Amino acid sequence: MSTLMEMPEVTECTVDGCGYNHEHGCHAGAVTIAGHRGDASCATFIPLSTKGGLEKVVAHVGACQRADCVHNTDLECAASAIRVGPGQDDENHADCLTYSQA
Repeated sequence: MSTLMEMPEVTECTVDGCGYNHEHGCHAGAVTIAGHRGDASCATFIPLSTKGGLEKVVAHVGACQRADCVHNTDLECAASAIRVGPGQDDENHADCLTYSQA
């Protein structure tokens, strides 16, 4: 991938407690997916009451640290798009719902 527009888009985020998630979705310029084996958390998640990010919804996947995901190629997300939602273990965290362990 060579440009932002070629990076996978964050098409949905249902985590209400994130400072980047406004009424129409994720307003971060790019998100990082992190976590540990078997889990893929959105490392961009910020539990703040202050809203941040860009005016328009343009979030893409900037980096993916989940080398064990079927969509990961050289630490870049190769999925066409991803969805982010509440974490399995903790609703105050966000997970990449597109993650699929290889």
